[in-house]
Amino acid sequence: MLDETAAGVFPIAVTPFLPDGALDLASVDSMTAFYMERGATGLTLLGIMGEAPKLTAAESLTVVKRVLQGTQGRIPVVVGVSAPGFAPMGELAEAVMAAGAAGVMVAPPSSLRTDDQIFDYYAQTVRTLGPIPFVLQDFPLVTSVQIPVSVLLRIFAAFPTCVMLKHEDWPGLDKITALRAAQAKGARRVSILCGNGGQFLSEEVARGADGAMTGFAYPEMMAGVVAAHRAGEAERARDIFDAYLPLVRYEAQPVRGLAIRKHILARRGAIAHGHLRAPGGSLTAETIAEIDTLIARQEARLAALGL
Repeated sequence: MLDETAAGVFPIAVTPFLPDGALDLASVDSMTAFYMERGATGLTLLGIMGEAPKLTAAESLTVVKRVLQGTQGRIPVVVGVSAPGFAPMGELAEAVMAAGAAGVMVAPPSSLRTDDQIFDYYAQTVRTLGPIPFVLQDFPLVTSVQIPVSVLLRIFAAFPTCVMLKHEDWPGLDKITALRAAQAKGARRVSILCGNGGQFLSEEVARGADGAMTGFAYPEMMAGVVAAHRAGEAERARDIFDAYLPLVRYEAQPVRGLAIRKHILARRGAIAHGHLRAPGGSLTAETIAEIDTLIARQEARLAALGL
């Protein structure tokens, strides 16, 4: 069961599709193995970058069960259950927990504006989920919901089943510092895993984050950065991060970033096809050429580091 000690790298898994748009379950298997072989300490399914809104309820549960079959309990699996209403949230949460998930993730709806509205929403979330541990996704760039540190601390104190913050505020490094300072003074400590494609991972871990919960086609970068920081090797962590930074930046492009990530994952053999389910775009020949150049230069930098 997910708890406040969760740390390391929980990649946001993509959802593999066949060229005709059907689920590619064989690629779900290979993707699960790929993430674990490259240092994932957990997996997160049905996130924004997992194309969750494009799946039916039955397909969502099929993907979750297939990944759980592949992990065989070796790492915890978190499942996004954000929904327009509490009924579908509760139904999916109960189903994935019954299948063996370790916890769920809930983002606030964009309609929330005041501090009390945010707190009340998560109070209702807890009533819906019952004892299920959950991750609070703080992603204002997408949700348009600004959650101050004071409200996060209020939620953490009131609801013990909120065991993790998925931190994706931007700029948000000072939020991590403020949360850890408050916790050092006695506030309840929760796990903090960070998103935004890993663009600030080195700084986030240095500020007190416990790791990453985000997507990037090279999860071994995130695992290496986190491990180096834990070992007290801050410069080594920065060297690893810097070697991958141009591709991190390129993959983080709005709109086509997921297509880039899935293309690279397919190139690396993690999945068979890089297709997005409709509506979704494809990559131009020019974009693919740029990716090839970035990968070649990245490999040269890694060789220089002995990686």
